[in-house]
Amino acid sequence: MSKEQMKDQMPDWSNYRGVLVYVEQRNGAAKNVSWQLLGAGQKLAAKLDVSLMALVIGDQVEHLAREAICYGADRVFLCEGPELKDYRTRPYSRITLKLIEDVKPEICLFGATATGRDLAGAIATHLPTGLTADTTELDVEPPPSRLLLASRPAFAEKMMATILCKQYRPQMATARAGVFQALPRDPDRKGEIVRIPNPMGEEQIATRVVEFIEQKSGVNLEEAEIIVAGGRGLGGPEPFKMLKELADALGGEVGASRACVDAGWIKHEHQVGQTGCTVRPKLYFAIGISGAVQHTVGMSNSEVIIAINKDPDAPIFQFAHYGIVGDLFKIVPAITAQVRQRKAKKADPTEIFHS
Repeated sequence: MSKEQMKDQMPDWSNYRGVLVYVEQRNGAAKNVSWQLLGAGQKLAAKLDVSLMALVIGDQVEHLAREAICYGADRVFLCEGPELKDYRTRPYSRITLKLIEDVKPEICLFGATATGRDLAGAIATHLPTGLTADTTELDVEPPPSRLLLASRPAFAEKMMATILCKQYRPQMATARAGVFQALPRDPDRKGEIVRIPNPMGEEQIATRVVEFIEQKSGVNLEEAEIIVAGGRGLGGPEPFKMLKELADALGGEVGASRACVDAGWIKHEHQVGQTGCTVRPKLYFAIGISGAVQHTVGMSNSEVIIAINKDPDAPIFQFAHYGIVGDLFKIVPAITAQVRQRKAKKADPTEIFHS
């Protein structure tokens, strides 16, 4: 078949325009990934010269619709009702599907959370269309193709793959928290809030939310401003105590590479990377970490990265702002001592990493 014949058989998607971001919330509080995706979505919308839209579903969540405008949305679709207080697949997917059918966005973005993955998967099945999961990069080809370039690690996470959805609309993707940067909140920004009806009553929903029990964890890497992460170069679980001392001195959290978690040296909740958490701290220590793609996609957006490794050719140094080649068992305690000294003098201990 010639290119001209293939072109003639391609569907006409000219009536699909705009970028839509699903704003995930729980108990009236939005997930940070929603604002981050609005930041990414605005860049895509600007390249395509279209509007950036947001969808807010819940009970008494109009304040989140206003917040979405502050974070970049031009138009926000709001669906409220007591039966929408807690996320349930059927009513949320029905609302989103109806909106997509009516508004016809060319791109839909969701957070790669448990809720976002469930909702995006249900929608992609019903439309049907493609869905790229856990993207770490988003871009678009300029008109006339208008293709979403959704990239994520592939082939055992050793290289990046860019996935296209050429024959279906909307183009859909999920992205992890911490991958993209939210725009600065602008309380003076103007936008439109459009209320949409809920097509389902409580009697039409088969499931009931009896109770939501949140799993408490002492580790919150996604929100941490300072992370001290260790890799295979530590040699075992004991050196993580040394990393914990540095993290405590800095007021940060301890992270780890996948190799350490797989070896049983530390719990999965500490894992940074494609199969762990994606983070964006102000300061990130990569200690004894080689720098495999699986790990770097989860921390490369850190504001300042300091790598410590005995191998001067370790790939991690390509991502680091500062690199120290040497024995981590001597370097880390020395840094901890310096941090404690500065704290004792009531000086900002992180200033030594920015000078």
